[in-house]
Amino acid sequence: MPTSICPECDEEVYVDADIEQGDQVSCEECQSDLVVVGLDPVELDLREETEDSFADEDDLGVHGYEDDRF
Repeated sequence: MPTSICPECDEEVYVDADIEQGDQVSCEECQSDLVVVGLDPVELDLREETEDSFADEDDLGVHGYEDDRF
C-alpha cells in the first residue's frame, strides 16, 4: 500500500493503490483533510476550503436576500 507524509503533522498516511490525482484523503493522526497532488511518488497537500461553500453576492438579491421581492 502506497504511503505519503502528512504536511500538517509529518505522520505517514496510507493511501489506496488506485488513488488518483485530486482524490481526497484524511490523516488518521491529525484528521487533516488532504488532497493528492502527485502520484509518483504519492504527494499530499492540505485541502483548502473553496469559496463555493459560501454564497456569492451574485447569488443574492439586491438587499442580500435570495429573493428580490424586497
